[in-house]
Amino acid sequence: MKTAAKTAAKTTVKNTVNNTTTSTTSTTVFATVRTALRSALTSVLPLPRRGGSAATALLPLTERVPAMAAPCRMHPAVYAIEAAVIDWARRTGLRAAPGVGYHRMAGRAFAEFDAAAAALFAQWLTWLFHLDDELDEGSCPLDIFDGMLRGAARHPLEAAFADLWRVTSARMSDRWRARFAVGLRRQHDACRTEADNRAAGRMPTLEEYPALRRGTVGPYLYDLVEPCLRVEVPVWVHECEPWQQLVNACSDVTAWCNDVASRPKERGDVHNFVVLAMRQLGLGEREATAWVLDRIAARCQDMHKAARRLPLEDLEPKEARDVSKVACAYLAAPRAHLDWLLESKRYA
Repeated sequence: MKTAAKTAAKTTVKNTVNNTTTSTTSTTVFATVRTALRSALTSVLPLPRRGGSAATALLPLTERVPAMAAPCRMHPAVYAIEAAVIDWARRTGLRAAPGVGYHRMAGRAFAEFDAAAAALFAQWLTWLFHLDDELDEGSCPLDIFDGMLRGAARHPLEAAFADLWRVTSARMSDRWRARFAVGLRRQHDACRTEADNRAAGRMPTLEEYPALRRGTVGPYLYDLVEPCLRVEVPVWVHECEPWQQLVNACSDVTAWCNDVASRPKERGDVHNFVVLAMRQLGLGEREATAWVLDRIAARCQDMHKAARRLPLEDLEPKEARDVSKVACAYLAAPRAHLDWLLESKRYA
């Protein structure tokens, strides 16, 4: 029975995967390569539609990435999930902006699970995007992170965090809570680096950016899948190389897709993969977008390869099923995020 359960869990993940230096003497050579690169990339993307959402530039991924080919199924209780998010946002003092639809992103990512799981994740998404906006607009000091870790509730974001933390952490071990705190601190440090870059007029290199972006996107976001599903991934699995590759690739895919969709909203901020490609590779916007899409497609492959290598056969049956559930939620995230980017008014 144990072998059958482990095999079933591994099959679930596999089925989801399957469905789913230049010196001054080389200036002329560099120019030639750049021209060839521009020509190749230009043929990949169509001209953007006037007045259209920047997220439509992501549509070629649906033909290049099998797991992103078809739209995600929507949770049947999506309206109840929306109501739960609106009620929670009003109660905690956050805005519930119409047309943004964080509940719909969660409803797709958690379509196969109960409504409570999707609602809790949607509430966390609402909080996270509010935090991101207030940090970008300069209306929220970076020391708010310390306040949240201390349990302060002076700012609406602190109060909302405390409310979510109370519900979420009660189900989890001290090890999970410590991991979440480390992720929150990583976001603080990454946001501090971005603030220092802006003050110094410095831009990160294309090599530096992915790790920095994983910090600003909120590393703990992926840890939240576990309490939403009322499971906990064993520590040794979380620390193993395939799991880390799965999480990092999922984070890169969603963050870089967000960069493509949000580029018009950045207002010159260089902390965007498309902008960095334009500045550092000398590409136009369309070519830079195609360059980023190539990297998104490659990271999608990395994500699915990592999922196939998860050590499910070394787990007890229940643990294997739990780990499989979390992995499947990660694998569903890129298309769920794409669908949300295409319909949401956040970047319109």
